[in-house]
Amino acid sequence: MKQLFFAIFAMLLTCFTATAQDGDIQPLLQEHQPLIAKSSRKTIGPVIDAIAASDLPAAQRVLETWGAKDMWFRKSDNLFFIGETAEDKQIRLIDFDSGEIVETLPKSDVKQLKPNSGVRALISSALVRFQLLDDNKSKREDALKSIERDPNASLLAPLRASIDAEPDAALKTQKRRLERLLTMGYDEDPEARIAAITDMSGDLGVDVRATLNPLVATKRDVVLGDAPEGMNIAEILKPGSSEFSKEEAYDLLVSKDLAPARILPADIRDVLAANIEGGRVGGISLAQLDNDETRIKAYQALADAGIAPPFVSEAEVTQYLEQHTFFDTFSDPNIAVTTAATEALKEIERKVGLNQSFDLMLDALSLASIYFLAAIGLAITFGVMGVINMAHGEFIMMGAYTGYVVQQIIPDHTVSIIVAIPLAFAVTFAAGVAMERLVIRWLYNRPLETLLATFGISIALQQLAKNIFGTQARPLTSPAWLDGAWIMNDVVSISYIRIAIFFLAIFFLCVFLYIMKRTRLGLETRAVTQNPRMAASMGINPGRVNMLTFGLGSGIAGVAGVAIGLFAKVTSELGSDYIVQSFMTVVVGGVGNIWGTLAGAAMIGFLQKGIEWMNPSNTLAAQTYMIIFIIIFIQFRPRGIIALKGRAAGD
Repeated sequence: MKQLFFAIFAMLLTCFTATAQDGDIQPLLQEHQPLIAKSSRKTIGPVIDAIAASDLPAAQRVLETWGAKDMWFRKSDNLFFIGETAEDKQIRLIDFDSGEIVETLPKSDVKQLKPNSGVRALISSALVRFQLLDDNKSKREDALKSIERDPNASLLAPLRASIDAEPDAALKTQKRRLERLLTMGYDEDPEARIAAITDMSGDLGVDVRATLNPLVATKRDVVLGDAPEGMNIAEILKPGSSEFSKEEAYDLLVSKDLAPARILPADIRDVLAANIEGGRVGGISLAQLDNDETRIKAYQALADAGIAPPFVSEAEVTQYLEQHTFFDTFSDPNIAVTTAATEALKEIERKVGLNQSFDLMLDALSLASIYFLAAIGLAITFGVMGVINMAHGEFIMMGAYTGYVVQQIIPDHTVSIIVAIPLAFAVTFAAGVAMERLVIRWLYNRPLETLLATFGISIALQQLAKNIFGTQARPLTSPAWLDGAWIMNDVVSISYIRIAIFFLAIFFLCVFLYIMKRTRLGLETRAVTQNPRMAASMGINPGRVNMLTFGLGSGIAGVAGVAIGLFAKVTSELGSDYIVQSFMTVVVGGVGNIWGTLAGAAMIGFLQKGIEWMNPSNTLAAQTYMIIFIIIFIQFRPRGIIALKGRAAGD
């Protein structure tokens, strides 16, 4: 009876011990001890995979400790532990499973594992399956980034298993997207891959195209006779076509050891020169070797004698090509998968083209708003007064420098921009009034003198800016809420600064229309524009109207300078970069008409972006083509898109 009791007790103890050992990580580590101790990237991969796939509680801790270089093994028995530096520089050994301190040993009795960067990369990839379910959100984010950097088939199952348990909505969406991408590339079920491809066929993400492209990648091959059945052939190639020359086809045969290499004329000459005997080569005298036919004949004689490699004639080349079939095969063997991937890429390419066109339109609209903002002041002065103001660009420059000075005084960029816009208007308004009173008023109806005078003022203002601010570009920093861009998808985006400039241009268009339609100044300005003499006889002072109008145009140029300075370099030459476009905008749109200026800015903005799109590598050429087009346009419509009636039209 006692013997039976002890037997049952021994069996229970054995089962308990086995169960405890089954949950320990140490036996698995000992099984691979030599490879772990060596930690070579060439051999450690299966060991890391075995630890990660063991489902043991301590597996994650082992990999994290190993990757952090905190893993040690005891020399006496080669057991692995977590190592911590204790007093007297001894090493405290901690058990992986229990987390308890085992003992403290001198460094001479233990050895630290120091995996190189390659091994640590493998460990990081293996840790992903644990990090996907980690309580720490940042670790789950790191796991997803790791999958994006290095996707592979082994991560598909743990990624799927982690989706339903993901508490964060954004991360769950990201996991689902990654699951679709990994399914497309690595799932063993073709139907699942096709379903994933269909789901993502309308997605414009770069990652989708990066996943689909390898599925439709091809490699060139050749076989003797007809193309083999069962292969996923993309295209049968015909040697001699525009896409596949005979030379390429024969070189492929040579690389596959299916045909002898061709002998080039230079090789023939070298062989003949090396085998001259008694003034003859291959039975032919040197005097006769003055043409290709005799040289080939001499070389053929040497080849028949075994002295030179065999010569391949054009007829033989043609024969070899006719005997073989050339084709491109898809890298993926499944025809249904590559067909679905090809159709998806075609759909994506179509949508990318449409979105690129939309993105180009947004860029053109943004550029048009910048040109309109820069030209609106010139349209006012040129249209109402008939003054060709070559210093208009310098008012833009003055506005930009005003914004820079304000930012030096007010460090808050949002407040500084709010202060800078009206201050720039005031500064340039005052400068415009002073310029009109001191110079322009004496030069009315004398366009050449006005042009020369304002050009001289332009040079003087540029030099004054250099003396005050130097020649280096000054920063005009935009507020933080204008940083970045509005990204609609992976194709279409527009910066927040350009959006703000667009709305600023719309705002000043509304302000101008209000002034011209709803205020006394606007009424007087329109009267002077239509008939200055009649306006004067009605009690309107044309000089005062001209002064205020010139000041208004100059003030708006200053505001344009603040806006332009947010994305362009603020230098003394800033205005010079926009004066030509401003004049073109005014002339093309119609002198003195705000709607014409708007139409001209739109036309020039869209035209310039269209030309740059067709010739993106040469911006200077694009500007040249644009100027040529505008010159031709003016020949057919010299008064612009919307011609002004009244004095300006008569002038």
